[in-house]
Amino acid sequence: MNLDWHAYAIILPAVFFAGVVDSMAGGGGLISVPAYLAAGLPPHFVLGNNKFSSAFGTLFAALRFHQHRMIDLPVALISAACALAGSYLGARAVMLVDPGFLRYVLIVLVPAITVFSFSKGELGRLDRSGSVGPARKFLLAAPAALAIGFYDGFFGPGTGTFLILFYALALRYDLVTANANTKVVNLASNAAALAAFMAGGKVIYSIGLPAAACGIAGNLIGARMVIKNGNRAVRPVFLGVLVLLFAKIAYDIFAQR
Repeated sequence: MNLDWHAYAIILPAVFFAGVVDSMAGGGGLISVPAYLAAGLPPHFVLGNNKFSSAFGTLFAALRFHQHRMIDLPVALISAACALAGSYLGARAVMLVDPGFLRYVLIVLVPAITVFSFSKGELGRLDRSGSVGPARKFLLAAPAALAIGFYDGFFGPGTGTFLILFYALALRYDLVTANANTKVVNLASNAAALAAFMAGGKVIYSIGLPAAACGIAGNLIGARMVIKNGNRAVRPVFLGVLVLLFAKIAYDIFAQR
């Protein structure tokens, strides 16, 4: 495909901003995917190029968090493995069942989660994960990651944000650690999907490479803000992503009518 400068002007800034948001609270695809669509890429190339830029950005964010010892690696790795299995099962299921009904579930669920998160002023402020034993962490993380991975393969939007919420609520991590753990899971799922898109020739490297560079830059800046400011940086972005997710789902439902 030949893309003119307008496409680059739309995609590159959006991918950069998506990288900042994604490294801080997940949900970067809510920004980057509409930008790729607005630039005129066909849907499969949108998904392929979005995975290309987000995979590299997530890699650098995960490395930065790991360098600062902000990832509970055993829990993150078991979550990544289970999420990959769940994503595969979800992708298989979507071939048999229309996932559209989930929009109507989420149009109720997401506002409820947002109100709950706003009302819980202490949510994710302190790391209390030490009160949850290692065995219990694994027993909780494995099925939850499998279920959220299934959702990712079956439907997708907000997967990283739901993972952060699970880590903060069930495993009692602060939002910084919850977000850092999520990056490992996202990296695994992005890498698996990217391999499939690249094998199918769905990546346009003339835009994919500069977009990946922008995604890396955005993720590094977002990770730096998290490392420097902690929960003060993550919490408002996390709540903003929930609002953005609700807006996307509402728009999708309205657009279908």
